[in-house]
Parts: sequence; structure tokens; C-alpha cells
Amino acid sequence: MLDSFKVCFLIAIHTSLRIVANPMTRLITLTLSIAALISTVANVFAHEGPDPISHWVFNSEFVSARKITARLGPDGEFDFTPKVIDDVHGESVFFSTQSAVCRLGSGIKSVKEFLPTKALTISAWVTVDEPKRWGGIIGAIQDNGDTESGWVLGYDEKTFTFAISTKGADDGDGKMTYITAKTPYVAGKFFHVSAVYDGKTTQLFVNGNLEAETKEQSGEILYPSSGVYTIGAYEDANEFHPHRGRIRDITVYDIAAKPEWVKESYEHNKRLAELDAEVPPVPLEFVVMPYLQYATQHSMTVMWQTSTPSSTIVRYGENNDCLQSKSIEGNHVIHEVPLTDLKPETQYFYRIETKSPAGQMLESETRTFQTAVKDDSPFAFAVISDTQGNPVVSGTLAQMAWEQRPHFLLHPGDLVSTGSDNQHWIKHFFSSMEPLISRVAMFPVLGNHEQDAANYYNYMSLPKPEYYYKFTYGNAEFFMIDTNRKVGPESEQYKWLEQQLKASTAKWKFVCHHHPPYSSDENDYGDLWKTNRGTRGDLRARQLVPLYESYGVDIVWNGHIHSYERTWRVRKGKAVQNNAPFYMITGGGGGGLETPGPFRPFFQNNVRRGHHYVMVYVNDGLLELKSFALDGRLFDTIAIDKSTTE
Repeated sequence: MLDSFKVCFLIAIHTSLRIVANPMTRLITLTLSIAALISTVANVFAHEGPDPISHWVFNSEFVSARKITARLGPDGEFDFTPKVIDDVHGESVFFSTQSAVCRLGSGIKSVKEFLPTKALTISAWVTVDEPKRWGGIIGAIQDNGDTESGWVLGYDEKTFTFAISTKGADDGDGKMTYITAKTPYVAGKFFHVSAVYDGKTTQLFVNGNLEAETKEQSGEILYPSSGVYTIGAYEDANEFHPHRGRIRDITVYDIAAKPEWVKESYEHNKRLAELDAEVPPVPLEFVVMPYLQYATQHSMTVMWQTSTPSSTIVRYGENNDCLQSKSIEGNHVIHEVPLTDLKPETQYFYRIETKSPAGQMLESETRTFQTAVKDDSPFAFAVISDTQGNPVVSGTLAQMAWEQRPHFLLHPGDLVSTGSDNQHWIKHFFSSMEPLISRVAMFPVLGNHEQDAANYYNYMSLPKPEYYYKFTYGNAEFFMIDTNRKVGPESEQYKWLEQQLKASTAKWKFVCHHHPPYSSDENDYGDLWKTNRGTRGDLRARQLVPLYESYGVDIVWNGHIHSYERTWRVRKGKAVQNNAPFYMITGGGGGGLETPGPFRPFFQNNVRRGHHYVMVYVNDGLLELKSFALDGRLFDTIAIDKSTTE
């Protein structure tokens, strides 16, 4: 390339000299031409900035279908259909959906050669259209558990952030250091954001200006052993916070840029920062697919969530034509439609129609549901608990349960890992449970992981106050309690439950709450591998046991412990054969598995470590219970015949 460049300049010099007559002028021309050659070559082949190891340009040249071809480094795959949009200076990709992310390679291990180790520089041109507590632009991070590792360039509710974890002088402490910029971003406005780490100092620049700096991290960057390298999200093993906004250009270097180069990089495309703020309209799509709540003999509630406020209409009927309809006035993001005046024990068809103010239309496929059975009809229900943070397992169990055609789902809590994180609801729970809860109603209780967060109350449609309630199905009554709150004899829930149980004339009485009064778990109620002392159950929940024994409760459903356990009937602290409740832990819906302790307590009948779901079948005075492992094997069964036990 250099030789070609010389040839071109020599030709230009020769041409210039031929048209200059005066010898002195020729000499001056020759001198100036050589100087220009030297200056130009220097500018072409020398610069103060580093050479990148990865570079992604988000325009129609490099983005095709759901892939981006990197100019340098690993190619990426979008988890959505990217929309390339224009401005007066070029193109960028609009990350617009709740699943919007671009993952690089097939995980951190596959892109190890492209991850900087001793130093780094990251340069990005982006817009932020929606504030988030944990916004992500690009990162390779793992911040759950005891060790935090990797790095992420992102933003919070107001401004840009950068976090990094390093090995330090003593292999590091496994903790990330976050630094925060001073300049607030403006929704829809382009910003140049750059992070620099030189092995001793971490810096964060916004529009060429140094805005944050720390020396808390040093040494090589500490990377997780597994995980994802992601553009457009803050993502690790149990967190996913997608970016909402445009991304135009991202470059990663394995050396530290000087402040002068960062400033120059910003100045080179400064015209982008001078563009007016523009927030593109969000495309209308389902964020949460339609699901069912609180079935009765004459009603069913249909709920769903859309990406932008839109109209609310459910079309339904006793055949696929869905000739009846119910609409809710106004535009909504979370839609809640109670269908009333339905026939008992009847199959209905339903589908969703919704329209944005801009005229975008969205329609779901047709699903079916069945209203609650008549008082004397047989029925069946599924029990799945502690689905938290494991959509692969919970999705498999939901599909297996649906194949047995239950009338409804009972969920004893811990639907998600973090109740305040709406992405856990969207990405983990609703997406995996859809095959089941789009066809049968779900009746949940609060677990500790729900955190009593607003998301639970927004996504559930239950009788007030929602954290405790009851429902009737067939010849059974279900009493749903929140054991995260007070449940002692003087509490509101205790008094309500006693009143309801005393008044109940149902043939079957079931109670559901998250914490188990009796449990063989190894360490939740005392470390049984280090001492033989333990409460072997939740003492707060155990305050409710006298009510169960006094008022003929048949089964108490619990979660919290991520294993399976069925007790003998228990009365006054002893195993009995008749006229006392069974206690069942069904916490194998997806959460990390737990193990029973080495001691077999008096109440234990069947205990098992493993993911699972339970099916319960009721026919008048006969109840059959069957428990199934993740591979579909039946591992426990019991029959209760009230004609012989009472």
C-alpha cells in the first residue's frame, strides 16, 4: 500500500513540475510536495488511538435478517427482528422490544480471544429511550452469587455507568466496581460513551469528557467461566434487562486509549450528538401472551401485556368463530378482561385483538378454556411451585402438566427469582408457563421471592386483598395464605382463615401457602449436617397448624424448599392414620434443588430431590394424587377415600 501511495505522489509531483517554468518555483514546488507526502504518510500510518479487536456497525450493510456481521471480532445474533432506521447522518438499529438483545458468538468461552484482558477501551454511539435501573449497552458479566466478574458498559435511571471486576494483586475479591457519569442522558438523543481501563485506573467518558474515575480495580480483568457476551442488554445467568433505544456503532480495544484519542473519536462524529432527540415509536407486540386468572363456574379473567398502550378486546364463544366480545375502555399496557355470564363446565374459545393509537393491529391465536365444573363433577388440578429463574425446567413441567389436561394450576409461591424485576416475570415465568396458563387458570400465593412487589399485583387478578383469598372448585374449597406476613393467632390472616374454615361445608378443604410447617430439608431450619438441632419446618407457618387440625383441612400445599416431600397425617405433633392433614412440599418447579437432611423425622413419608409436578384428581369423596419427575416418571402416588377414613 505504501509503495502505491509513493507512486501516486511521484506522478503528481512530476506533473506539477512539468507545468512550472521558473527553476526557483520548481524547487519550491518540489519541497512543498515532498513535505506534503511526508505529512500525509504520517497521518495515514500513525495515530494516537488504539487498533480495535472488535467493531460492529449497525447499518443495513452489516445487519441482515437476525444477524450482524462484525467488521472485526465475533458476529452476533439478534433475539428479535432488528429494525434499521435512518437519520440525516446514516443508520442505526432500534432495540425496541422486550426481548431485544444481540448475543455475540455462542457464549463467553467461544469469544475468549476477542475479550480484552489487561486493558480495554470501549467506544459506543447510542441513544437511551427508556430509563432502567440496570441498563446494558455491551458487556460480558456475571454478578450473581458470591463472585462478580466481567464488565458492562450501561446506564441507570439518569446517566451512563461502567462496571468492571479484576483479579487485582491477590486474584481480586470477586466484587465489581461501578462508576457513574455526571451528564444525564436525554431520551432519544445520541451520546458517545467510552470506558477505559489501563490495569490500574478505570475511566468513563461521555461525549469526549472524562466524567468518572476510580483506582479500586487493578490487574487483569476477571471473567466468568461461563455466560454471554451481549450487546443491547444487561444480562447474566439470572438477570436480563434489555436496552430500549438505538445503537449505531460499538468498538472494543484491548489497550487503553488516552483521553486525547477519546476526545478525537467523539469530535469525529460530533454531528450525531447535535441531532435533535427522537424516540421512534415502539412496535406493537405481545410482551406477555394471554393467560387466564380466577376461573369460576360463570367467569374467567383473561390478561396479557403489550409493548405499548393499546386497546383491549377479547373475542370468545363456544366455537372457533368467537362471536361474542368484551372490551375495556381506553389504552392499556397490562390488559385485564373479566368474561362473565358464562356457562358452568363449558369449553370456550378466545382470542385477543388490540390496536395502538397509531393504528397498529395485533391478534393472538385462538386458545380454549373451560369454566369451573359443577359442584358434583370430578375435576383435576396441577401443582407446581418455585418455578423461579429456570424457564427450561418450568416450561417442560408446564407442557407435561398441560398434556394431562388439568382444570387449573395451583402455585404455592416463588413464581420468579426477583419479584421487583419485571423481566423475570416476562422472560422466565410467563414465557415458560404459557402452554399451561393460556389454557387453564392459575391460582398463586406469594413466596418470599415475589418481595410483595407491585408486579405480582399488576399481573394477578385475584379477590382483594389478593395476598390472601379463597376460591371454590367443584366440591372443594381452597384457602390461600401469605406466610411472608404475620399469621399468628392475633393476625388478620389467622382470624380470617379460622372464620372461613369454620364456616366451610366443602367436602374437601385445601390450604396453600409458601412456607412449610413441616420439612426435612438439610439446612433451611438448622444445619443438620453439623448439628442434630433444628425446627424441621417453618415455625411461623406452624402457628396455623391448630386451625388445620381443628377444622378438617385435608392437604396443606407448600413450596419454599426446592424438593418434594409428603408427610403422614399429622395431629398434635404425631403421625396418625385418620382425621388429620397431610403436608406437601412441591418446590421442584425450577429453582436450584435442595436436599433432605440425614435425619428422618416422624412426619416424613416420602421425600425426593428433583424437579417435579403433581397432579390431583378428585371424584366426590375419592382423591388420587400422582407426582411426576422431570423425565415423566411417576415417583409417588396416594389415594384418600373419605368413605373409609372419616
